Amino acid sequence: MRVAVVAVGDELLLGAVVNGNLAWTGRTLAAAGLDVVRGYEVDDDVDAIVDVLRDALRVADAVVVTGGLGPTSDDRTRDALAALAGVPLVEDPALLADLDRWFRDRRRVKPPTVDVQARRPRSARALTNAYGTAPGLGLEVDGRVVYAVPGVPLEMRAMLTDVVVPELRGRAGSPAPLLTRQLRVAVVGESLVAHRLQPLEADLPDGVRLAYLASPGEVRVRFTGTDDAALVAARDRARELLGAAVSGEDDETLAATVLAALGVRGETLAVAESLTGGQVVATLVDVPGASQALVAGVVAYATDRKTDLLGVPADLLDREGPVHPDVARAMARGVRDRARADWGLATTGVAGPDQQDGQDPGTVHVAVTSAAGDHVLSLRLVGDRSAVRTVATANALDLLRRAVLGLATDPEHPW
Repeated sequence: MRVAVVAVGDELLLGAVVNGNLAWTGRTLAAAGLDVVRGYEVDDDVDAIVDVLRDALRVADAVVVTGGLGPTSDDRTRDALAALAGVPLVEDPALLADLDRWFRDRRRVKPPTVDVQARRPRSARALTNAYGTAPGLGLEVDGRVVYAVPGVPLEMRAMLTDVVVPELRGRAGSPAPLLTRQLRVAVVGESLVAHRLQPLEADLPDGVRLAYLASPGEVRVRFTGTDDAALVAARDRARELLGAAVSGEDDETLAATVLAALGVRGETLAVAESLTGGQVVATLVDVPGASQALVAGVVAYATDRKTDLLGVPADLLDREGPVHPDVARAMARGVRDRARADWGLATTGVAGPDQQDGQDPGTVHVAVTSAAGDHVLSLRLVGDRSAVRTVATANALDLLRRAVLGLATDPEHPW
């Protein structure tokens, strides 16, 4: 079954809200074995919504609409569905009673404007909203189906999971769900990863699709299909070709890989940060159980605090400034010693947008230290302030991963 997704709202087109609903809906429908063929964003205008719905129904067997079902004047999806079907809006007594009950059960006064949510196109049926007041709508149009669900993520996801997806799968004859396997590659460029996987691409199993999903500091190599054995075989072949550059598998993040490697060894980590401002530690503590390995984090942002808190020699800072590979090394050693950890990790650099002490934005040094020795990596990163900090964080964690696992730490030879 071919499905199109329409997200309604001025705020989406203006960039005031990032459209996470469209991404989540697409993933969920695809995972259910449904063929997502088109995605739209449209403003809060009845005619515009109708135009988009007509185009969506031209290319799809079913359309899922998110947003525009609330009680305010800019919620126009109900009106658009009525116009699309050529029927009037009618007040549904059952929906009105549901609204009265919802507010009464919560001991709240019902605003009169909320009653508009009891109106539906005469030929539509209401879909129960377990978490809010706006019901969803289901509408048949010339043998095809349109589902409209609220834009509030909690309400939208529940309605799709509980009602829309099961109904669409039933209409489609319960297709085989789409499965996904993936590898994660840290701090290696997308083109280099693709070049490395050329032998696999030339002999990809039937029914397996390969995609590269690049984000700052990471490339995900994703395999999709309905045969899990074929997906696993393709992923394992990719792992052979990518070797030491693979930093995680499926949903395993770089931070999780690092913490797992430390955990196996029963070793601990302390982190000292400057330009990343705590982002390295925050990334690590996103992983449940991080406290088993992570024992301390210090943000020494000001130059003199690198001496006060981490013991970086003042004469080194006077001579080289705070952005220098030897400073990164001294920060890593200092935090390791003070926290009595097995490993020390440090970042220093210039996030931008301006130069600092004559150093260009994107100049970054990261260091790892342990009883076995030190590893220092110097980088020239591109991008805005946020991107530089994100990629610096990824490089720091990947350098640590490689050091802990005894892998090559030269970024020019990542394999």
